[in-house]
Amino acid sequence: MKRMGFYTGILIAAFGGAPTFAETESEQVRPSLRPLALQPVNIVDVAARAPTAVVSVRPKMRTDAVATARETAIQMAVAKAGFDTWVAGFKLRAQAEGIRANTLDAAFRGVTFDEDVIKRDRNQSEFSKTIWQYLSSAASDRRISNGKIALAEYDRTLDAIERRYGVEKEVVVAVWGLESGYGVFRGSNDVVQAMATLAYEGRRGAFFEQQLIAALIIVQNGDKSPRNMTGSWAGAMGHTQFIPTSYLAYAVDFNGDGRRDIWSDDPTDALASTAAYLKKSGWEKGQPWGVEVKLPAGFDYTLANRKIKKQPAAWGRLGVKGMNGQTVPNHGTAAILLPAGAKGAAFMIFDNFAAIEKYNAADAYVIGVGHLSDRIKGGDPIRASWPTDDRALTFSERKEMQQRLTQAGFDTQGVDGRVGPNTIDAIRAFQKKRGVIPDGYASMALLQKLR
Repeated sequence: MKRMGFYTGILIAAFGGAPTFAETESEQVRPSLRPLALQPVNIVDVAARAPTAVVSVRPKMRTDAVATARETAIQMAVAKAGFDTWVAGFKLRAQAEGIRANTLDAAFRGVTFDEDVIKRDRNQSEFSKTIWQYLSSAASDRRISNGKIALAEYDRTLDAIERRYGVEKEVVVAVWGLESGYGVFRGSNDVVQAMATLAYEGRRGAFFEQQLIAALIIVQNGDKSPRNMTGSWAGAMGHTQFIPTSYLAYAVDFNGDGRRDIWSDDPTDALASTAAYLKKSGWEKGQPWGVEVKLPAGFDYTLANRKIKKQPAAWGRLGVKGMNGQTVPNHGTAAILLPAGAKGAAFMIFDNFAAIEKYNAADAYVIGVGHLSDRIKGGDPIRASWPTDDRALTFSERKEMQQRLTQAGFDTQGVDGRVGPNTIDAIRAFQKKRGVIPDGYASMALLQKLR
């Protein structure tokens, strides 16, 4: 998902002078996850908001580029021809959902099939960055320094938001930083046009039609006029990139002007909305998202499982210590997470990890937000080394891995290219049988063992 540059150097702000940011990365950071089905209104779509920063810019290999281009051109021509007919049918469905005719007339005035949106949706690379590559951008020195600038500029506002919702201001700022570069890039696509195009195209039609209905409700409620409702090509809007259903569920009017304005140069409502979202997702003030830990020699890696939770003291009795060599303070029950397997950093993660996960379900994103917030607060970098000689598996390689595991008797419960709990369990079972550390990590070394 191609994005514009992260920073222009200046963030336009509503309160006094505008903070000046150092020149920074040219890409946004959000892991790409595609929704598999229509999601309820209180779930933030992960896929519809995924940028290129977490995937390689290398294009997919084409066997016949000319034929593919010709086929795409034909498909686009056919798509354009049927769009107006689809819109007419959609308007009837929208009216049945309570959208008034005058709202529909205003929202669809001038709306056309957006070929660029379809191209962006179809041309997402299958290559992913490793967790360490992702974090090098998510918590880069520049992003940390710019986060501190933003924190200082809006300190009073963020303090008030923290008092209201009980979500630490550094966490809110970290989400802001990863989602839009502290407000510099909020997207310029017409959301109604983009959602209509994607809903009509059909590949994820039900999901995007739901988002389109939600966008029309926003218009009908008077929160935003249709041509001023802008966002990413996939409908993510404002400073912290809410999709329309998330806006309806969580956005708040914090500055009291009568509108839930997440698009304004003034980020107040957007930042407060993010805090409200995290609070409703179960955020507990004072609890860390996670802490880096050291695992002892001979650690039972089957215990590194999100389903296995223990008090920090219980983990301590098993030899799991903080990086200072002491037992981790009691912040509640926690699990052990190994985002790069036994050769990478280990984290003790608490319930607040799951709260951030409601915003975006990718582990890399959650760790990125959490670690960036820690660094903005003055915390240390991650101290463990990473297996930098490894690379991320492509989508096709992950599917191959699942197929080979299942064929070998370690059922992954489906072949979808997504490394979820079932696949991790299958990997662990295979690793145990082969006498290697059962860390559940999907690596190229593992795939080579399966081949």
